[in-house]
Amino acid sequence: MSKVPDYAEYPDSQSVEQFLDAMWVEKGLSDNTLAAYRADLQNLHKWAKTASRPLEQLEREDILEFLAWRVQGGARPRSTARQLSSIRRFYRYLVREGCRADDPSAEIEMPRLGRPLPKSLGQEEVEALLGAPDLEKPLGLRDRAMLEVLYATGLRVTELVGLRVDQVNLRQGVIRILGKGDRERLVPIGEEAQAWLQRFTDNARAELLGGRQSPYLFPTRRSACMTRQAFWHIIKRYAQKAGISRGLSPHTLRHAFATHLLNNGADLRVVQMLLGHSDVSTTQIYTHIARERLRSLHEEHHPRG
Repeated sequence: MSKVPDYAEYPDSQSVEQFLDAMWVEKGLSDNTLAAYRADLQNLHKWAKTASRPLEQLEREDILEFLAWRVQGGARPRSTARQLSSIRRFYRYLVREGCRADDPSAEIEMPRLGRPLPKSLGQEEVEALLGAPDLEKPLGLRDRAMLEVLYATGLRVTELVGLRVDQVNLRQGVIRILGKGDRERLVPIGEEAQAWLQRFTDNARAELLGGRQSPYLFPTRRSACMTRQAFWHIIKRYAQKAGISRGLSPHTLRHAFATHLLNNGADLRVVQMLLGHSDVSTTQIYTHIARERLRSLHEEHHPRG
């Protein structure tokens, strides 16, 4: 990459797109992550443009001023931390490519964040959620199978909705997943989820497709891949039907999968492998939930709790 030309020649900041292309090739980042980087850097680019300062030539004081401007506009610490992380990656890329001699964001401290516990469900709530779909309808059988697989495997929602038929081996009881960073992992399904998956594929899937073909295990009525947003609406609808009033997240069943495994004695490293976490520190947050559960049980049942 040649040195970035004068700012006026690139009003849309070509260097941002070059950075995103590099991240896609080198890091294998997901579309959602790249979209977040693009949005963060576009915000910085717009601010720099308004202040008549070249994006590629901003200094530490400029970035601090931008972050302060965002905080004044109501940005929360977690949002600011993510924004700063995107900015750091961008300027490190410019330094690596010889477009700058230094990284202006290097000495800016990250906002201090408390680490929130993921939202999870109790086992009774999970059972109620799993029992919510109408099994008399093909869509209901599909949704029940999806919920069962999600709870049994701890897949990410994007991994679940994009699951292809050739990734599932019901005879061996495993699913082959290509996760973040193109890391492949084999995840056991479990007998209950296998049974629901077999029931769906034997009957309802063909009825749902109506003679069409689809490589996706859980297709829509149009034989297409379901979107992450569509599945999130499905979960919210079934949660309401099951009488679960508290807020859920798209990864609620993934969190429940990890939490319930640890509550029942699973090894942290095993849970890490099943979830596809590259670093065990990411998985360790679930141990806090397990400890909270043990503490509440102790308080409820011990005579001196």
